Amino acid sequence: MPKSNKIKFLKDYITNKNIFVGEYTYFYSFQGEQALKEFQNRNVLYHFPELWHDKLTIGNFCAIADEVKILMNGANHRLNSLSTYPFEMFCEFELDPKTVPPVSSRGDTSIGHDVWIGYGATIMPGVTIGNGAIIGAQAVVSQDVPPYSVVVGNPARVVKIRFDQATIAKLEALQWWELPLAEIKMLLLDLLKNKL
Repeated sequence: MPKSNKIKFLKDYITNKNIFVGEYTYFYSFQGEQALKEFQNRNVLYHFPELWHDKLTIGNFCAIADEVKILMNGANHRLNSLSTYPFEMFCEFELDPKTVPPVSSRGDTSIGHDVWIGYGATIMPGVTIGNGAIIGAQAVVSQDVPPYSVVVGNPARVVKIRFDQATIAKLEALQWWELPLAEIKMLLLDLLKNKL
């Protein structure tokens, strides 16, 4: 277990069948354990899997800061109809959702392994964040993020690639985050260096 009572592994608190969280991924919240229990409803927003069938996948060894928001496809509204209002979501309108033009979906949201998401960042629906990426505090990520890049701002833009392409290729091939814990422990000193 982590050495701080404010840092806990997130996987143990997820019950939503359309949210998958990898091993050793943690969520740090100033509210402590209660925030972990509420993560899937308080930090993953507009997630109506029974309507949109979208999934959220978060890889192994990710670090997620407090106030991060991950928006899902339920946040989308129709843009090409005269009204953007989701009438089919409410019983009062007696509309069969099957007869209504579908709302566009950007697909599943995927956060790779060893990703650090800074305080208050927002991840938009259907985004893929590559392994080893860093999402700056308060960034709004509306496009895919390449592996081992650093993105900041609104909209988020790449400001740095963390390593040269040869090192990135080695890390992607190594896939250390998938190794058994005993093997990861043997690699720890190498993983804490800035070169392979």
